[in-house]
Amino acid sequence: MSSTMEESLHWQWRLSLVAMMLFLVQCCGAVMVPMSDDVMGLMSFKTGLQDPTGALHSWREDDASPCAWAGVTCDRVTSRVSEINLVGLALGGQIGRGLVKLDELQTLNLSFNNLTGNVDPEVAGLPLLRKLNVSNNQLSGEMTPLFTSNGSLMLLDLSNNAFTGPMADTFFTACQSLVSLYLAVNFLNGSIPSSVSSCTQLTDLSLAHNQFSGEIPVGLGQLRNLVDIDFSHNQLSGTIPAELGTLRNLTSLSLMDNRLTGSLPADLSNCANLLAMDVSQNSLSGTLPPELQSLTSLALFNARNNMLMGDLPPWVGALSRLQVLDFAANRFTGAVPKSLGQLQVLQVLDLSGNLLWGSIPVELGFCMRLQSLDLRYNNLTGSIPPELLALNVQYLGFAGNSLTGNFPAVGPGSCPFLQFLDASGNKLQGPLVPQLGQCSNLVSVNLSGNNLTSFIPAELGNLPSLTFLDLSRNAIDGIIPPSLGTASRLSVLDLHRNMLVGVIPSQLGNCTALVNLNLAENKLSGPIPDDLTNLAGLEFLDVSSNNLTGDIPLGFENMRSLQKVNISYNHLTGPIPTSGAFANASEVSGNAGLCGTLIGVACPPGPPKPIVLNPNSTSLVHVKREIVLSISAIIAISAAAVIAVGVILVTMLNIQAQTRARRNAGVGIELSVPQSPSNELLSLGKLVLYKKPQKAISNHQDWLAGSAQALLNKQDEIGRGGFGTVYRAVLPDGNTVAVKKLLVASLVKTREEFEREVNLLGKVSHRNLVALQGYYWTPQLQLLVCDYVPNGNLYRRLHERREGEPALRWDDRFKIALGTALGLGHLHHGCQPQVIHYDLKSTNILLSHHNEVQISDFGLAKLLPALDSYVMSSKFQSALGYMAPEFACPSLRITEKCDVYGFGVLLLELVTGRRPVEYMEDDVVILCDHVRALLEEGRPLSCVDASMHLFPEDEVLPVIKLGLICTSHVPSNRPSMEEVVQILELIRPILNGRDFQ
Repeated sequence: MSSTMEESLHWQWRLSLVAMMLFLVQCCGAVMVPMSDDVMGLMSFKTGLQDPTGALHSWREDDASPCAWAGVTCDRVTSRVSEINLVGLALGGQIGRGLVKLDELQTLNLSFNNLTGNVDPEVAGLPLLRKLNVSNNQLSGEMTPLFTSNGSLMLLDLSNNAFTGPMADTFFTACQSLVSLYLAVNFLNGSIPSSVSSCTQLTDLSLAHNQFSGEIPVGLGQLRNLVDIDFSHNQLSGTIPAELGTLRNLTSLSLMDNRLTGSLPADLSNCANLLAMDVSQNSLSGTLPPELQSLTSLALFNARNNMLMGDLPPWVGALSRLQVLDFAANRFTGAVPKSLGQLQVLQVLDLSGNLLWGSIPVELGFCMRLQSLDLRYNNLTGSIPPELLALNVQYLGFAGNSLTGNFPAVGPGSCPFLQFLDASGNKLQGPLVPQLGQCSNLVSVNLSGNNLTSFIPAELGNLPSLTFLDLSRNAIDGIIPPSLGTASRLSVLDLHRNMLVGVIPSQLGNCTALVNLNLAENKLSGPIPDDLTNLAGLEFLDVSSNNLTGDIPLGFENMRSLQKVNISYNHLTGPIPTSGAFANASEVSGNAGLCGTLIGVACPPGPPKPIVLNPNSTSLVHVKREIVLSISAIIAISAAAVIAVGVILVTMLNIQAQTRARRNAGVGIELSVPQSPSNELLSLGKLVLYKKPQKAISNHQDWLAGSAQALLNKQDEIGRGGFGTVYRAVLPDGNTVAVKKLLVASLVKTREEFEREVNLLGKVSHRNLVALQGYYWTPQLQLLVCDYVPNGNLYRRLHERREGEPALRWDDRFKIALGTALGLGHLHHGCQPQVIHYDLKSTNILLSHHNEVQISDFGLAKLLPALDSYVMSSKFQSALGYMAPEFACPSLRITEKCDVYGFGVLLLELVTGRRPVEYMEDDVVILCDHVRALLEEGRPLSCVDASMHLFPEDEVLPVIKLGLICTSHVPSNRPSMEEVVQILELIRPILNGRDFQ
């Protein structure tokens, strides 16, 4: 081989070696060495987490690169970690500092987990970090500055956590790169830092659902890129800054539920791109500036619950893109503008609660997309335009006006989507049109308080979704159509104060969902049908002031749900049932033929059956012999029966003694239940207990069998409510619990949704709340396992006291009020996400020893598939009298203020000892209205429960006024539960210095 060839081969080998070395250097130097920092940082971050679902099982410390790990994305060029996306993985623990090593991280999304602690400023200050989203966790503590001078953070989302305290005024001093900021749904207070004006690139600013106070900061007008401002649900005061009119890019402005005053700035007319403006639930005054008619892009204009006044201007009809126009609960006057008919895309129009007069313009029939029209509680006159029933509207509200004429006829194809119709409290006359039965989607019909005549159309029974029918206080005659018995979803049927004749149709016993049945003050005759005792959910029955005859059906004694029955002023005869529903003599008075202990009239014994013997019979001797033999047989049988009963009693006493001994020795109870389809169903379910029992449950089926036995045993039933029946049961460790068997099995969500909602409730812990211990699930049966509270509920202590049981003293009543307020305050302000009770009433206020409050059944409404006004109002008719007015209006959003209303009713119930709704002989008394009238008359203390004897007037009077404030018809006028607690605690020091024995 020549030297030239050798030299060539030598150089080729050297070049190949250099190339290989360069490749190894590139691989090992550019990838392997820095990647170890990423692996190290992520593994350090993982060690601080709890991963119950194993979502991070692919994260292994022996991997050279994390780029294939779940939720990790790497840059294609540098192969460094650029994004971490771990959304909704149920991760717990804290956000560790290991992430600081990821110095090329650009996106960090840890939202919708269970993370605790705070956000480390060094993590937020990573040099390349653009997006930081830790929303919907359980992060807490004060919000420290998270911006650095060399930071590049563009999106910061800390919403739906539990951050507290005021924000330092310097919080935003280095936020020049910030584009989107979301701090909503926390517990931040104090003023909004004025340094927010330094965020010159900001487009989205959301601080809603906090406790910010003070004025809207000056300088927002400098943020010319702002597109969305949301300061809703805070405590901001002062006026709306006129400088907001300089924000030409602004598309959404939400200032609802604050304490803003003054008028709407005319300068807002410069925000030509504004799509949504919500200034509702404030204290704004003055007239609508005419300059606002230039907001031609506006799709939502909500100014409800303010003090705006003046004539409703016709130029509103020029806002051609309006989809929602809500001016309810203001002081607008004048006529409803005909120009509103030009709003071709309008879907919601709410002008209720104003001072409008004149007729309803027929031009509203041109709003072809209208879904909800609410004109209630104005001074409108004239007739209802039939054109409105031809629309695809779902809600029509005309109540509380002075409308006249006949109810409009319904033509073929009309009202195809109508669900809610409320024309009560007007002067409508004439017959009810049978064609109303063609509105096949009707859910609620309220035509009470008019002058309607003729008969009830039988076609109404053909409405498959009808749930609420109120035709009371009219002049309707004829019979009650038996076809109403086919309305299987009907929960409220109110026909009182009419001229109805005939019998009560037995078919009403098929309305299994019926909760309230009021047929009082008619001319009905015949007996009370036995079929009504089949209505297992019936709570209120009033058939007073009719011509009914016959006996009271004995089945009423077994109706556990029945709370109130009024059968007074009829011609009924026979014994009065002894059940709790028949507890007031005034509710059975006016029936001369009744007897019973309730009215102090003894019922005559039944006549004995005579034995007739013919003395002339030739077989008399034989008959006498048979009689003697029969008497001997009777004596023998009686003796045997006595012996058998004695044996049974001794056996039962021995079993009871052995059972008590086992309990005292701590031995778990074992119940054997025969195999049945129900038990087979139970064996397929899933039992989850949050608390570890004192004694291990080796086989939860044993306990489930015991629970099944309890559910079948009426003796273990301790209560019923809007969601189901409650039973007392004993766990294998001897711990007594309350088991709620849900009655919404056909309505509850899927198993995953059910478990998610129940698990959130299982995390709620407070001394004044009943703790949820666990749950049991099958598709056909759902059980909730709760703490057992042994001392009954507030309803029983106030309205069903046992003989000789002392009345609650003022000290006890105040203690119950404060405990209830503290429990609700924790649900509203101490839980993330916020929990609304929805079903607050005295039967859900349980009392443990020394009258310590424990609130039950909170948040169960979330188990329903749809949480809207109708579902709530129809489901919770058991809370009649406690329900806030907004439940009746589907266009209103249900908030925690509905709980405040119910609490106000509870306060008045505690003070007066009266039920929230009482049915008198000639009227129905609403407690809050009654007390408010007494206060206006200057004698509020005349309503105080006389059974208290002694009470401090300077404490009771403030509590009465607080109850009336809480029951304000305007939700924004009601205080928060935090404010309620503060008010009650101002009264408590006075109480501590007194003793009322």
